[in-house]
Amino acid sequence: MIGIVAATAAGRRAAADLAAAWPGRTAVYDGPVAEAVRRAFAECGQLVCFLATGATVRLVAPLLAGKAEDPGVVCVDEARRFAVALLGGHAGGANALAAEVADVLGAQPVVTTATDAAGIPGLDALGLPVEGDVAAVSRAVLDGSPVRLDADRTRPLPALPPCVRADAPAGSPVLRISDRTGGPDRATGGGPDGASDRPAAGGPDGGAAAPVAVLRPASLVVGVGASRGAPAAEVLALVRAALADAGLSAASVAELSTVDAKADEPGLVEAARTLGVPLTTHPAGVLAAVPVPNPSAAPLAAVGTPSVAEAAALASAPGGELLVPKRLSTSVPGAVPDGRAARCTAAVARRAVRGRLALVGLGPGARDLLTPRARAELRRASVVVGLDQYVDQVRDLLRPGTRTEESGLGAEEERARTAVRLAREGLAVALVGSGDAGVYAMASPALAEAGEDIDVVGVPGVTAALAAAALLGAPLGHDHVAISLSDLHTPWEVIERRVRAAAESDLVVTFYNPRSRGRDRQLPAALGILAAHRAPGTPVGVARAVSRPGEWHTVTTLADVDVTTVDMTTVVTVGNTATRRVAGRMVTPRGYRWQQ
Repeated sequence: MIGIVAATAAGRRAAADLAAAWPGRTAVYDGPVAEAVRRAFAECGQLVCFLATGATVRLVAPLLAGKAEDPGVVCVDEARRFAVALLGGHAGGANALAAEVADVLGAQPVVTTATDAAGIPGLDALGLPVEGDVAAVSRAVLDGSPVRLDADRTRPLPALPPCVRADAPAGSPVLRISDRTGGPDRATGGGPDGASDRPAAGGPDGGAAAPVAVLRPASLVVGVGASRGAPAAEVLALVRAALADAGLSAASVAELSTVDAKADEPGLVEAARTLGVPLTTHPAGVLAAVPVPNPSAAPLAAVGTPSVAEAAALASAPGGELLVPKRLSTSVPGAVPDGRAARCTAAVARRAVRGRLALVGLGPGARDLLTPRARAELRRASVVVGLDQYVDQVRDLLRPGTRTEESGLGAEEERARTAVRLAREGLAVALVGSGDAGVYAMASPALAEAGEDIDVVGVPGVTAALAAAALLGAPLGHDHVAISLSDLHTPWEVIERRVRAAAESDLVVTFYNPRSRGRDRQLPAALGILAAHRAPGTPVGVARAVSRPGEWHTVTTLADVDVTTVDMTTVVTVGNTATRRVAGRMVTPRGYRWQQ
């Protein structure tokens, strides 16, 4: 919940506008301002104070508990000019909140967090728990100093600056990405206990040890089995011991997993709550089908599967590996009173890394038609793949260190294969294209290559047809169809059949790829098919280079359209029998009442 506090009439009006824009998301705190701030600070995850920054600082200063506990606080001046992220920029989400508030109120967001100002992802803003000397390593990243990257495996994180690299000089600050307490166990040469990955005792001149910050990926699943009434303390002792003895970090536990029959077992529910992770369950039949090294007759008789802990861990980590085989709680000193049987078991599996492929539509070209979600995905990616001219179009939006894979016209399938391959390597990839990625663009060839082993995110974009329609009027007000006239991938006979079907169905038709220097017969042929079913005065809209330099459009008729004005940057929209010209604009009514 977002608490809102205001002191003046102008502030209260702005607060009311913000609350109206976010119904159910905000709570307005009335009464004396100091008391309102105290209550909101204690009860809400974030605050928006329509107060001077100095006043807000004095009011919240006595309430501060720590970076991890304090809510994010945003200040807005009475004139609604600025939304200032005052406290908890990353941990409290104030930086993002300031942008949201500014968007609602027409203000300018003010963010002073150093990493945000430099366009660098903060270590505490990557969506992973972070520990260690975060401030020192972050300062080195900001300064552009060499930082050694120790990663147990490639992960789909945003691009890190070029100064963060695996071959940084000895003694450099260290950014470690690992679920192991002693360091990575792969890629950097460390053994299972990570001993060789610990920083040297001193830098190259014998000084203090290099600072280390550690990002903990949510890579571990703990499978748990429990007898009825197993206490949470016993479960927790076993889970923590299993992790610690294997050199695994509890901060990397993503979930506890068990059999459906134990979904409401109080000890398991409480253990998951204490660890701050969900308790997930699987049907006994699913667990029974999971091959495990240590099956047992006891759980088979009790819940219908020969394994709970090992099978549940592996079932929640498909394609992963079992790191810790089944352990009994009696193996943990002090967890079980002498003479009493174990009441719970645990096993630990590591999830396979899943890369991320975002299919990003960049819109028709103008920067203001690039959606906020597309911008966010470009910042989220460590690799951007696309046609060279499209990558150039958004290069300034990419984070420092973002890798680009560019190619020229005619290499669509190769770009798709490259993007999928990089995602399978565990990277965060953005495959970009104009308009919407799913409309005559890169989504279909990419999805034809992609399997279930990567995460795919579709990011919609403003299509050429929609951008052109906005210029022309409202030609798509009723049923419509888009047809590409390029016979590079589709035989002309198929295209011709589709145009004829659209003509006979009285659909508004938008032609993509209508005409090029080497392909100039298709558009006249398609218009001729439509002319056999529509009057010569049927409105036709022609829009070229929409939202880009040289933009031009006109509304003409089926009899008068000049095909020589059309090229590959043009969209041609032909109305149906109800489409009319109104004040020079092309309008297709939502019904056929206009039709004479």
